[in-house]
Amino acid sequence: MNSSDQLNENLDIVAGLIEKAEGDGARLAVLPENFAVFNAKQMYKMGLLEASEKPIIRPFMSRLAKQHQIFLIAGTLPIAVPDTGVHPNNQTIKNRVRAASFCYDDRGVELARYDKLHLFDAKIADGHGSYRESDTFEPGDAPVTVDTPLGKIGMSVCYDLRFPELYRILFNAGAQLIAVPSAFTATTGKAHWEPLLRARAIENLSYVLASNQGGFHGPKRETWGHSMIIDPWGKVLAEAGSEPGVITADIDLGLLAQYRSDLPVAEHQRFFCNTDTSE
Repeated sequence: MNSSDQLNENLDIVAGLIEKAEGDGARLAVLPENFAVFNAKQMYKMGLLEASEKPIIRPFMSRLAKQHQIFLIAGTLPIAVPDTGVHPNNQTIKNRVRAASFCYDDRGVELARYDKLHLFDAKIADGHGSYRESDTFEPGDAPVTVDTPLGKIGMSVCYDLRFPELYRILFNAGAQLIAVPSAFTATTGKAHWEPLLRARAIENLSYVLASNQGGFHGPKRETWGHSMIIDPWGKVLAEAGSEPGVITADIDLGLLAQYRSDLPVAEHQRFFCNTDTSE
């Protein structure tokens, strides 16, 4: 996607893309990070609404999943959190939200929620220059996996990709498919997007489903695009360009099981990253 700051326009585009995915035979769809709201100034207002008793985006996603009878990873959307007055490093940062990724089943039931753990505070040599997600977002608390008839899904978001420990936790919890909704910058994406995605697939002998934003979001913010589906051997099964659209690929859990049997890395580990990923 190339999401803007126009909520209704973004949701209309999502509806069209999900309809196309269903037409292409997809049973699981992954939307990118910030698919509905791509403007830091809007995050808290929308986050309050989504945390209220009358959200807009979450029921819309539920209806789409049910209508098209598709499992849906709803990229990320903002969810406001109460201000406890306790902040890291004695910082006074209020009015933050969590970047929450939701998984819906084909009946529209909300199966799981994952809050992005790693926040992108970095200086990048592009038109935007400095990124400070921690000014807008609060980090999540725990990894999350979710069981579905299509396989066990490990949930992650964008900058998480640079932290392999998270993916080993998901692997140890039984994840077979790893979702990576993202808004990877054009500069870092050109250099690191594909190598990191393929590494996470290979290390964990898992399918990686990486849906990225692409193009300009205003005059200074550019994302890389090139959404990818990668198999457990690191082969890129499908890749988008920089324009909005849908890519699909077949998932073969029998092949995945064969890879894991032939190369039993789970049995060879000497260092373990274990935690509860139940939702």
